[in-house]
Amino acid sequence: MKPLPLVLLLLPLTVTCLEPFSAGLAVGGGMVLSALWSSREVVVCQFRECCGAPWVRPNVSRLEESLADNVFGQHLVTSLVTRSIRAHLRKLEPKKALVMSFHGWTGAGKNFVAKFVAESLYKEGMASKYVHLFISTLHFPHMEMADIYKLRVQDWIRGNVTQCETSIFIFDEIDKMPEGMIDGIKPFIDHHQNVEGLNFRKSIFIFLSNTGGRDITKETVRFWSEGRQREDISYKDLEMLVNKGAFNELGGLHRSAVIDSSLIDVYVPFLPLERKHVKMCVEKEARTRNITMKDEDMMAVVDSLSFWPKDTQLYSTTGCKRVANKLDLYQEEMEEEVL
Repeated sequence: MKPLPLVLLLLPLTVTCLEPFSAGLAVGGGMVLSALWSSREVVVCQFRECCGAPWVRPNVSRLEESLADNVFGQHLVTSLVTRSIRAHLRKLEPKKALVMSFHGWTGAGKNFVAKFVAESLYKEGMASKYVHLFISTLHFPHMEMADIYKLRVQDWIRGNVTQCETSIFIFDEIDKMPEGMIDGIKPFIDHHQNVEGLNFRKSIFIFLSNTGGRDITKETVRFWSEGRQREDISYKDLEMLVNKGAFNELGGLHRSAVIDSSLIDVYVPFLPLERKHVKMCVEKEARTRNITMKDEDMMAVVDSLSFWPKDTQLYSTTGCKRVANKLDLYQEEMEEEVL
């Protein structure tokens, strides 16, 4: 072995190590920088949305109030959704992401309830950057691109959970989603401690679908024909009907691994709305617009909608979805009369 050159032997030890004083400065400087950065985050989060208080603020009581004030004739929805959200939030380390699947006819309130869930968890509600809405006919319109969409959704979910573990992902019109595509999210909603170093267990996934609506309506009609109250319908009466309908009907959940692997935590059935429920929607919309309406005027709005079946005219075929449009026409007529 060759001896080290003299010049290297004469170099001061500070080349290979730090003096105690210098080391202390380095550590102290690091702590100061860390504290400054944390302080910066605290200040920034006072003005810009961050993944924490006051922007993320779970409030199940507010959810209960919103459902009671705005969603009519859906006793199962109120019970199932609030209990599921409360149970999920109570756990510091959930075993999996919460997955709720909303089923029923159009206009029964599925989008409304998803909106209220977001508002009960985030200060910005649906406008929060941690609430992500996917609409099948807009984001996934081409059936032949299911595999490409699957990869895109995986990237979107990964990227957003990286920013905030307590994110919400809402998939609207899932019955119009390319078949098999929804299975792309399976790793994120399964019982995994983490996936690729990320924790998806604090996230919430909500599916909105018309599938199962026919079976829900048939069961509701059966209760009515037997002289039983609508409120007597239990979750047990409908859960398997909705599960089978979602799995067997053509659409995004058709024969999906998400259902087959029992990864949907709760199927939420939305019952068809009767005239009295639609009238409550009219009353609510009128109050929102500060309109005073007579009872006969409200019933005229209700009667202008379509009802099913033909012989009994029990249930609104569009729920409360067209109430706002009908009130627009009513207001125009009132203004024309004044003129």
